[in-house]
Amino acid sequence: MLNVESVCKRIDGRPVLEDIRFRLGQGSIAALVGRNGAGKTTLLRTLAGILDPDRGEVHWEGRSIHEHPEAKRNIVYVPDSLDMLGGYTAKECADLYRLAYPDFDPAYFAGQLRRFQLPERKKIRTFSKGMKALMGILLAFSSRTSLILLDEPTNGLDPIVRKQVLSFLVEEVAGGSTSVLLSSHQLQELERIADTVIMIREGKLETASSLEEAKGSLYKLQVAFGDEPPRDFLKLSQVRVLNRVGRVYTLLLQDDSGQTLQLLEQMNPLLIDRLSIQLEDVFEYRLGEGDEHAV
Repeated sequence: MLNVESVCKRIDGRPVLEDIRFRLGQGSIAALVGRNGAGKTTLLRTLAGILDPDRGEVHWEGRSIHEHPEAKRNIVYVPDSLDMLGGYTAKECADLYRLAYPDFDPAYFAGQLRRFQLPERKKIRTFSKGMKALMGILLAFSSRTSLILLDEPTNGLDPIVRKQVLSFLVEEVAGGSTSVLLSSHQLQELERIADTVIMIREGKLETASSLEEAKGSLYKLQVAFGDEPPRDFLKLSQVRVLNRVGRVYTLLLQDDSGQTLQLLEQMNPLLIDRLSIQLEDVFEYRLGEGDEHAV
């Protein structure tokens, strides 16, 4: 289990991570989401032990990865670019990984290269972006670590390669003890494969829960008002206006007790239609600003 305890990190005197805390169990795929500059890459690099936190601890199976460097052998980090390995072939990359990860499985790696038709003896810099993304993920899973950290693994890939990457992740994690924490802006893709969502806002933890819990008390409604819209209601902190077309509003409501929904019903709108909640809606409610011009 990964246990992140009150992690703080400053870079160039600026706070990038503030009091980040969450747990991640075995056999889980967790989505790390946030707006650009929220601190996602810094968090992944800190969890991998590449960066030291200024305060707080990162524990894997009860051991601090910063106090016990050998614990890092259970964690592999795949950056959003393999440029640093551009001068190596796939075989040479495997040799490097075997030095860092004692359980690296060369037979498995060779088999996956054949499966995805990746050349073993060509330099990585000659690979397409999709081939590089697959290579990074194959190296990670071949390392036989317990935790894999992926930074934007599908960024810039065409739909066919993205589907290959995501299918491979689900296939490898299913029924095993490996956990994956991946950052991405592709929220629809994350929703299809992730069971956990970790959301950060300007370096602070917004939520860390199962995907279903994150959606739990959130309502997405299409509402039509007959007269002037109830502006005081629309400006409530727990109400987010997504858009407006004439008298029809699309709203997000955070309503743990049901009181906000009850208040809306008492206004006798012409229409209340409940829509399904997606991860994108959770992202918009937690991290977005809504459509202020629609209120």
